[in-house]
Amino acid sequence: MTYHLPAGKAPDGPYVVDVTPEKAGWGYSGLKVLQLPPGGSHTFETGDSEWIVLPLNGGCTVEATDDFGHDIFQLTGREGVFSGVTDFAYLPRDSRATVSSAEGGRFALTGARCSRRLPARYGPASSVPVELRGTGNSSRQVNNFGAAGVFECDKLIAVEVITPGGNWSSFPPHKHDEHRPGEESVLEEIYYFEFADHEGIPGLGYQRVSPSGHGRNTDVLAEVRGGDVVLIPDGWHGPSMAVPGHHMYYLNVMAGPEAERAWLICDHPDHAWVRGTWPDRPVDPRLPLYTAPSQ
Repeated sequence: MTYHLPAGKAPDGPYVVDVTPEKAGWGYSGLKVLQLPPGGSHTFETGDSEWIVLPLNGGCTVEATDDFGHDIFQLTGREGVFSGVTDFAYLPRDSRATVSSAEGGRFALTGARCSRRLPARYGPASSVPVELRGTGNSSRQVNNFGAAGVFECDKLIAVEVITPGGNWSSFPPHKHDEHRPGEESVLEEIYYFEFADHEGIPGLGYQRVSPSGHGRNTDVLAEVRGGDVVLIPDGWHGPSMAVPGHHMYYLNVMAGPEAERAWLICDHPDHAWVRGTWPDRPVDPRLPLYTAPSQ
């Protein structure tokens, strides 16, 4: 199984990235990145999955139709992932959706197989909690648009992480591949990367996943660039390292078989002590890159 999918290695039709549970070899998590030209549109069936349409750059109109009615959501979107928080739209399973864009753009469809059908909804940018995690060179920004306890879904958990150039994210390494009630939940995870360039020079970073002794014993050390995807069915994941001079963005998509939708993690025992050093250090002054707009 290939767990690192470089940009251009996982396309399908209008999708520049198309990761389905079948292609990933697991049961729940999915990600599609739709690229539309000016005036373009794309219609798809949500099938047995719930989806959040998240603009990466550009704005769009999202329409959802099913036996319960017809909804239309206008997404303002954003110039890019380093420019601001975006609004988004939630699409329920068993419906037909159309994404169209007058100016064109790229739109992430974060998905999860689910059993409950929830109503289609609009998520305003102003409602997205922007969280700062870690301190010092472990500082990063998390846009919790689809986090558990923030926005209701059946199975899907999705967040955005921005790591300033030279910093480390997802550290200490952590995992969520065992069912331990109240301590750890089983979640399949997708990382989708973008990087800020410098005077036209593209950025890059590195992603580590090491075996935990559970599942497939996933082992990855990948140089990642804009548009790359890393699949994490199990294992200790982290660090996610941004090279100096280039901010790193990744979109996390998670889902799994747990009855409770919760992000419960276990830190690697060799590195868990690092969290105890954070209170003595300031947060990276470059953060937050931006905050959610007012209502």
